[in-house]
Amino acid sequence: MKSLRGILPAVVTPFDADGRFAPGALARLLERVYGAGVHGVYVCGTTGEGLLQPSAQRKAVVEAAVRGTPAGGQVVVHVGAASPAEAIDLARHAARAGAHAVSSVPPLGGDFGFAETRAYYRALASASDLPLVVYYFPELFPALQRTDELREVCALPNVIGLKFTDSDLFKMSSVCRPEQTIFNGHDEVLVAGLLMGADGGIGSFYNLVPELFVKLFGLAEAGRWDDARAVQREINELIALVARFPHLPAVKQILAWSGLDCGACLPPRTPLSESERQELRQALVQSAFGERLAGRA
Repeated sequence: MKSLRGILPAVVTPFDADGRFAPGALARLLERVYGAGVHGVYVCGTTGEGLLQPSAQRKAVVEAAVRGTPAGGQVVVHVGAASPAEAIDLARHAARAGAHAVSSVPPLGGDFGFAETRAYYRALASASDLPLVVYYFPELFPALQRTDELREVCALPNVIGLKFTDSDLFKMSSVCRPEQTIFNGHDEVLVAGLLMGADGGIGSFYNLVPELFVKLFGLAEAGRWDDARAVQREINELIALVARFPHLPAVKQILAWSGLDCGACLPPRTPLSESERQELRQALVQSAFGERLAGRA
């Protein structure tokens, strides 16, 4: 059995009015997603605003996520940072805190070549006993691009897989190896990613409707692809609705309306304007998701 697989929400990080981590809200969010049957969580990634938080606060988020994870749950910690030294420190802390794996985007802060990127992942993978999941997101972090480069990075010691946030599922299937875990990263194509060999998914909309992603995964495992596609279409109605607005502020706003206030996003992101909030709320009310999300308040 692979050590990691299944549905892992990329959980938002809740903040108070001063931008400080709000552990109580995270505990309630974890209770909600684990109650829906998810297999673990991915913390301090892009959705979790990890790169915008100070290192000490990121460590507090990890410790709270581990505390709030039931037996059998998997905590994957994104440790990408402004410097490799900080990423290594975060990886070692994740191991001490009881996380199950670490993950990272390519090195930040410069136009690094592949040899430098590979050296970064090699150092990070050897920094602790925790296995490493490479975070492939070429739209935002283009240091990794080619299939042969992905294969070479994934073959490094202690690298156990890939979070694949791209729509080129042919490339994803070309990288997949039986002993490694591939997580699909684009929520709107989860069913296609699973069909092409992914072992699970990590995404931001899992915060809002975790039960639908769990249902889709179960149907895919059972080979019921027509039913899985129907659930994907339902999920994609919500994604299309939210896509009209700034993504992460909209997700946090919907969480607040569902009874789980996770605060605003960190600067430089700005909250939705009043007109955007009204438009989003009206769109939700007119959709099938208004009643579903309101029922959680």
